[in-house]
Amino acid sequence: MGFKALGLETCPAANAAEAAQALRTLTRDSGDYAIIYIEETLAAQLGAEIDKFKDSPTPAIILIPGREGSIGLGQSALKAAVERAVGTNILGD
Repeated sequence: MGFKALGLETCPAANAAEAAQALRTLTRDSGDYAIIYIEETLAAQLGAEIDKFKDSPTPAIILIPGREGSIGLGQSALKAAVERAVGTNILGD
């Protein structure tokens, strides 16, 4: 809910089905949202839904750690995106 305190719109989801529905709703008109943040634990279950947007400029889907901490998906996704953009791994291991 920290994002809501910053004035951002939030769509809480208790499980992957709710998160998938929220993602579909938010991306229906991709011009409405430039960035969508999803917790890594839910994103792990929404791989196919998220992959639809990996090559489009908007919305940028950013994976963030949940309350339990990072499981590494966000960092892996960032590394893959940079590698696609520049053609090589410039972030290291």
